[in-house]
Amino acid sequence: MITECELQVRTYECDSYRHVNNANYLNYLEYARYDFLKQIGFDYPAAIEAGYGVFIARVEIDYKKPAKADDRLRIISRPVKKGAASGVIAQEILCGEDEIVDAKVTWVFVDSNGRPVKIPPQWNIEGLHPSGV
Repeated sequence: MITECELQVRTYECDSYRHVNNANYLNYLEYARYDFLKQIGFDYPAAIEAGYGVFIARVEIDYKKPAKADDRLRIISRPVKKGAASGVIAQEILCGEDEIVDAKVTWVFVDSNGRPVKIPPQWNIEGLHPSGV
């Protein structure tokens, strides 16, 4: 499943070059991943309440072009890999037709002690799988 969300760059997210500071892209990607989970029907608050979590284990990010204050950004998220306890979400940030960022984020489903654990069936939903199955 592919999801999209949008946001607008705020002035305080920019550096002295008037570009979005590279660290802020991580916030944009996180915002989009949470939106991705909501759109696919993954009940993240219920998983946390049950003693689980989804930790980020790795982020690979390629910065292609700078975004600037007031730019409207579109973030596309899609699963590209899924294992028993982890997966990878590919994310792309676009400004109009321009690719701003290309990223791959590895996530791990964890128990209340922060240790990787096989995803229970109620949270191992179709939208996490690249094929949607």
